[in-house]
Amino acid sequence: MQIVQLGRVDYESTWEQMKEFTRLRSAPNASELADILWMCEHPSVYTQGLAGKTEHLFNPGGIPVVQTDRGGQVTFHGPGQVVAYPLLDLRRAGYFVKEYVYRLEEALIRTLLHFGVTGHRVPGAPGIYVNLQDPRGHARWAPQSNSAAHGHRVPDFTGLGKIAALGIKVSRHCAYHGAALNVDMDLSPFSGINPCGYAQLRTVDLSTIGVSVAWEEVSAVLGQKLVAHLLA
Repeated sequence: MQIVQLGRVDYESTWEQMKEFTRLRSAPNASELADILWMCEHPSVYTQGLAGKTEHLFNPGGIPVVQTDRGGQVTFHGPGQVVAYPLLDLRRAGYFVKEYVYRLEEALIRTLLHFGVTGHRVPGAPGIYVNLQDPRGHARWAPQSNSAAHGHRVPDFTGLGKIAALGIKVSRHCAYHGAALNVDMDLSPFSGINPCGYAQLRTVDLSTIGVSVAWEEVSAVLGQKLVAHLLA
């Protein structure tokens, strides 16, 4: 899998290029088109997933909003966030979507560990979270309650901050969109939304939890971890 560092690029044009690449992969005799990983950051933009509800975007201010074809709810992209777009043929890789999500999350966890931070999964809420009281601690995080609403368990974010988000699309076995890891951002735009559809969910970055590291270094490490875990 080739890693391409795109730098700061417009969200909508990058999305169109992802769709075009994926369309070409579905053409006759294109089955051997190589997987590729794009690493980038975007100017400030809110993106809304296919299932996105308008009530989760309540104060966009002057930031543009883009309705996309990925899964999930609303999120924010902006400078200081590493965005990874694996353009991956899942059938050739030999696993399905659930396994793909797990591998994306594992690459994010391993990237955080490289910088001395422990990442956690939350059942029912894709993405990676950190313990705000002890982001470097290795204790296993466990939910504090089993509260439920409308017959469904509500993910428990007690004591956690979200540091990485996922949103994917799979078309004819080929995945696009991907993951975003917050490095050193202006986090205030997250206060204008319910991140990923969850009210009161705090969003953090590496800088917030005391890790000072360059965007380029995080991008390089995350790219390496993604290649290792997606193609293992």
